[in-house]
Amino acid sequence: MSIVHVTDCFLPRLGGIEVQVAGLAAAQARSGADVHVVTATRNASPGDGYSVHRIAVRLPWDVPVHPWAGSRLDRLIASLSPSVVHVHVGAISPFAWSGVRSAARLGLPAVVVVHSMWDPVVQRCYRALDRLASWSSAPVAVAAVSRAAAQRVRAVAPGLPVGVVPNGIVPSAWRASAARRPDDAVHVVSVGRLAARKEPMVLLRALREVSADVPLRATVAGVGPEMAVLRRYVERHGLGWVSLPGRLDRPAVGHLLAGADVFVNAASQEAFGLAALEARTAGVPVVARPGTGVADFVRDGVEGLLTHDLASAIARLADDREERLRIAAHNRSTEPTHCTWPRVLTALRSCASRV
Repeated sequence: MSIVHVTDCFLPRLGGIEVQVAGLAAAQARSGADVHVVTATRNASPGDGYSVHRIAVRLPWDVPVHPWAGSRLDRLIASLSPSVVHVHVGAISPFAWSGVRSAARLGLPAVVVVHSMWDPVVQRCYRALDRLASWSSAPVAVAAVSRAAAQRVRAVAPGLPVGVVPNGIVPSAWRASAARRPDDAVHVVSVGRLAARKEPMVLLRALREVSADVPLRATVAGVGPEMAVLRRYVERHGLGWVSLPGRLDRPAVGHLLAGADVFVNAASQEAFGLAALEARTAGVPVVARPGTGVADFVRDGVEGLLTHDLASAIARLADDREERLRIAAHNRSTEPTHCTWPRVLTALRSCASRV
């Protein structure tokens, strides 16, 4: 079986789409498929058991957009003769949608996977696009990475069947023994892109509020445009116990989670929350917002706490060691089985069968 993935962004860019497309392609290659990733990311990393094809031009800030992608995609995809084309979209993903049009022109089945929460502005854009191009009635299957994200897509095109194809992990890669603590402070961890939509400042304000009553250590790992703002906030308020180490590779994230007491995902518009899934699998209690993709694998009071009041949730777990250890023990002894690669591949094949 031959599979083509079309994505605007790819590694070494860091984000949910990039990491998941790479993981998905590798899992399909391990299962025996001939897998190809086509991307507009100019410096895209080579594949691990699969091929990477770049259709890219030099643009300011290396924006992964190609103004004339259509004909080039047609030629490349036709030469690969895939059984199916998987297209990965975020909010507005012009290169990926060019892949949908190429698949239609070539008469190939296509599956569109939505990796973001479509906010009201994005929803209006897609409604307008549907009136112009009737994308919701095209011969494609549509899925999203969580129930919450799928609900946003259905709101744009009522009646459109939207499946759920979650992000995947290898649980054993995230199982680790708890690391020795250098002090008695509760270690709060967050990992992700430091962009405004991920709300890292909300997290810092919550940590500062809780630290007035509870001794904390915090590590907020990641890179992004908010880094300078976060550093100024930490310095201005004397939060020397907050570490901002920048981007960590996968082994370093695993080591960080092994020494964590609480993981926080502050984003109110989180489509999935891969780092939160990794933390939950590593045995760390997770604090996140209700109504986000995190709720697909974290239940309130079971794998963590789901609340809009992050400060109260952090304080509760920091104060109540017994509850914290109970949740951690549960997380270590159970797996989010629907997020393992075999289940993800089954969900994707199920979506493709609808085309």
